[in-house]
Amino acid sequence: MVHGANGPGCIFNIDKGMDMENYINKAGLADILVKINQGIRLTVDDGIRLYQSPDLLAVGYMANLVRERLNGNRAYFIYNQHINYSNICTNLCKFCAFGKAKESDQAYEMTVEDVKEKVRERLDEPITEIHLVGGIHPDLPYYYYRQMLMGIKEVRPEVHIQAFTCVELAHLAEISGLGLTETLRDLVVAGLGSIPGGGAEVFSPRIRKLTCEKKLSGEGWLAVAQNAHRLGIRSNATMLYGHIESVEERIEHLDMLRRAQDETGGFLTYIPLAFHPRNTELHDLSRTTGIDDLKNIAVARCFLDNFTHIKAYWIMIGPKLTQIALSFGADDVDGTVKEEIITHMAGADTDQAMSRDQLLRIIREAGRQPVERDTLYNVLREY
Repeated sequence: MVHGANGPGCIFNIDKGMDMENYINKAGLADILVKINQGIRLTVDDGIRLYQSPDLLAVGYMANLVRERLNGNRAYFIYNQHINYSNICTNLCKFCAFGKAKESDQAYEMTVEDVKEKVRERLDEPITEIHLVGGIHPDLPYYYYRQMLMGIKEVRPEVHIQAFTCVELAHLAEISGLGLTETLRDLVVAGLGSIPGGGAEVFSPRIRKLTCEKKLSGEGWLAVAQNAHRLGIRSNATMLYGHIESVEERIEHLDMLRRAQDETGGFLTYIPLAFHPRNTELHDLSRTTGIDDLKNIAVARCFLDNFTHIKAYWIMIGPKLTQIALSFGADDVDGTVKEEIITHMAGADTDQAMSRDQLLRIIREAGRQPVERDTLYNVLREY
């Protein structure tokens, strides 16, 4: 046996007699392989062809070439904690099981002291990031959000706070009366470190009109992210796939992210998010398949040439598929998470947290080298 790529545990271990170039040629993707090998940017049409190709192994092989060119055999993880301060939301998107109307008996909101207590509960753990998001609350005042950031820093001064999606930040800019730029600067003073990637969904106006008409537009989401980048605030990017979007709309979304990254360069990682239909208004749809999950990761890795990292979010696709994804373009598995709520309200059957030892095991079993990182991908420890 020889390795089809650099990683000793890569699933692309192939027989010596097997010619991957010939294999990819038979899949009708030889011209894309040439571009991948030469570092030439793929076109939108190339991306559509990758999505439409029935040969997952060919697409995954090319994605793995890019993955290992950028990140070698490393697989990153972080010791983090999730806190969702409120699920009360005025948007009530059709694909969301988390957001609730204020009058709902399932609605909740935390006080600042509640949030601080969540942080205190895990002070004995080496958490380096707190991931803080919620709904678009109709009543909470701007100072609540500032106090929440300051309260977390009071309890855990050294922690990095990744907080408030671009949708939330647009809302905070509106209620603060300061405008977006000054609101961002003010939140950084209060403790904001970076921005998560949620709320992007699919940028297509057609999709947003059908599923999340009240939500900030795709262009608005990008404008918030790029404004933050210009201030030196890094952010993540996502796409929610597997509901009613087309392949063309997926690539349009990725192309918009790629062009935005060309301009401001502030995206840390791209995270494909698998749609979970249970308890949503789109509950009649099926969950994504493993093929679709791997295809979305692989196509993104081939297409997003200006993103260093692609994340396989184990909460969404499960630890087993995450292991395979580490050879289909992904180089990050997220982290310990510590009490994920949003996806589980939509029927996720994964655990709500994972220990460091568990993360190390799934990475090592996939033949990758575990690397513990901080939010900004500074290496804390190599295993």
